[in-house]
Amino acid sequence: MTRDEALTLVKAHVKNRNLIKHMLAVEAVMRRLARHLGADEEDWSLAGLLHDIDYDQTADDPAAHSQVGAEILEREGLPEHIVYAVKVHNHYHGLPRKALLDKALYAVDPLTGLIVAAALIHPDKKLASIDSEFVLNRYREKSFARGADRSVIASCDELGLSLEEFVSLGLEAMQGISKELGL
Repeated sequence: MTRDEALTLVKAHVKNRNLIKHMLAVEAVMRRLARHLGADEEDWSLAGLLHDIDYDQTADDPAAHSQVGAEILEREGLPEHIVYAVKVHNHYHGLPRKALLDKALYAVDPLTGLIVAAALIHPDKKLASIDSEFVLNRYREKSFARGADRSVIASCDELGLSLEEFVSLGLEAMQGISKELGL
């Protein structure tokens, strides 16, 4: 599946513009991590772009989220390793994250929310105005962006990355698509 085909599929299933922006952010960070780790950038970015394809359908049912998405992606003929990464990014299922792709998608998902929240508290609300130190300071504030699970973000160590390096790579990736994100 090409990136354009994936984006068309996303737009067919996801109507919430902010959710689409989140998926674009995860795509960008996954691509940047793949490049850094020497992994397949196309597969990693597709997993990031498609990871919440079922969220509009399953928002009220955490047990179904990512299971339904995996079924959609399976029907679309995506490779099994991408389907599996999407399925296991939801910790609700308790499935093992085996491959680096699985672990990366799991850790990146809440990181993008933390970075967006950090940008939004800056006076100009721009990604270009914040740096990784600013994000790390917000990370340490337990009451800030409570939905961004710190333990999940900290699982970046399973990728062989320090928290500082992970945040830096994530912020760099998101700054690269700031126009698309409206930040």
